[in-house]
Amino acid sequence: MATNDGEARVELLIPGRPEYVGVARLAILGVASRMRFSYDEVEDIRLAVGEACTTAIERTNDAGLPCQPIRIRCLIDSSQLVIEVRDNAPIPEPMAAPPSAPNLDERSLGGVLIRILMDDVTTHTDPETGQRIVRMVKHVGHGTR
Repeated sequence: MATNDGEARVELLIPGRPEYVGVARLAILGVASRMRFSYDEVEDIRLAVGEACTTAIERTNDAGLPCQPIRIRCLIDSSQLVIEVRDNAPIPEPMAAPPSAPNLDERSLGGVLIRILMDDVTTHTDPETGQRIVRMVKHVGHGTR
């Protein structure tokens, strides 16, 4: 879908099940490959989207909401690719970690990986829908390494 300002938009809705993460990875591979990203950058984007989808699925399952759909939206222009991964998991209440607990749990390692692979990453909740949104940006020609 093209927008009025020359930006293109691609949206994908997948079932919130691990076997569909590969579909999201393939879709983003097709989108990013048509831009001026290097092979390594395309692979970084594909991996980051897979991590974001996996984390969203884990969050919804942990909340007792199995198989909630995951929405992936890509906004494409000549200078950047913006990818949003949305899920319906509620935001967990902050809990105090026991003194012996490590600082990072396994799910947060996916977040660290996403931040390493992408140029800009933000997470917020849509006030209208209550959906959790992970927004990732990769600028054309800037690289991450």
